[in-house]
Amino acid sequence: MAQQVKRAFKYRFYPTDEQAAELSRTFGCVRLVYNRALQERTEAWYGEQRRVSYAESSTRLTQWKKTEELAFLAEVSSVPLQQALRHLQGAFANFFSKRTKYPRFKSKKNARQAAEYTASAFRWRDGRLTLAKMAEPLDIRWSRPLPEGTQPTTATVSRDAAGRWFVSLLCDDAIAPAAATANAVGVDAGITSLVTLSTGEKVANPKHERRDRARLANAQRELARTVRGSKNREKARRKVARVHARIADRRRDFLHKLTTRLVRENQTVVIEDITVRNLVKNHSRARAISDAAWAELRSMLEYKCAWYGRELVVVDRWFPSSKLCGACGTIAAKMPLNVRDWTCDCGAVHDRDVNAARNILAAGLAVSACGAGVRPQRESSRAGDRR
Repeated sequence: MAQQVKRAFKYRFYPTDEQAAELSRTFGCVRLVYNRALQERTEAWYGEQRRVSYAESSTRLTQWKKTEELAFLAEVSSVPLQQALRHLQGAFANFFSKRTKYPRFKSKKNARQAAEYTASAFRWRDGRLTLAKMAEPLDIRWSRPLPEGTQPTTATVSRDAAGRWFVSLLCDDAIAPAAATANAVGVDAGITSLVTLSTGEKVANPKHERRDRARLANAQRELARTVRGSKNREKARRKVARVHARIADRRRDFLHKLTTRLVRENQTVVIEDITVRNLVKNHSRARAISDAAWAELRSMLEYKCAWYGRELVVVDRWFPSSKLCGACGTIAAKMPLNVRDWTCDCGAVHDRDVNAARNILAAGLAVSACGAGVRPQRESSRAGDRR
């Protein structure tokens, strides 16, 4: 049975000069309202230990519009400004729940500027989107159709560092579960091979950032030679941003194809709980780890498994998948990263990554069957006798 989900469809569009100017003003007003509200909340919290509600911030926004200094806030659509306050409210809710750090101020120099419009601030008619304060619809490149009969509930307009304009339409969509299969796969993430599967297959790491590193370095050198505030500096900055955008787009496309294939072919997918934020503290490997984008890989697997009725099992990060012999269960004392093949005392010869993927699969199936967590196996004594 198909399940109803909220799904965002992102498209590129090309605004007219008037639309670009209006959206740029809206971005600036959204940023100002967010930062002002954050400043007042910060002063109230650290000065009086008082929490400011969304209703109070909304009232303050109305007062700001009546002042001579901030009267220009009334010239743009009010909906993106209210949405900025709602996003700030969500950020504080996450902070007080200890899920995230304290909210930060938005910068004009941020790579991405965005404004969110709800259904009351745009018109959707005959497949054409017209935003508030605009006379003409956006010139959108429909790279894929929206779900038939759907009506967008939210439109988020954004501009990235490379100067590209995008609109993301949030719609209700019915997603049918994938055909059931008995296959299960363990996935071991790596750098040389992006993932190694328990079937023995190794998916090579495309290393998108490394392939464009020379082009990126040249663009950054040109940027460093320009004068701050000059038009040539802005051109050079855009050139650097376009290289970064090319890398990010190719990486995302590759991960989408890989994760879709894994979810389509397997009923159960087992992965390790990798803490990327800790691993990137190793400066000798931080660049390669960031290029591999393991966190994005996991995020895609999570929502695609939920959509298509698959099971995603996450094995404990301390499970010794690489050091555990898949034949006899012995745990090797040490396993340096430069050791890619090793022989156990029982005589079994292992490829490090394939063995790890198979151990991850076995542990994940045990979790799925028994519901117990997978914890690292402990040594029975200080003498080194292994269980």
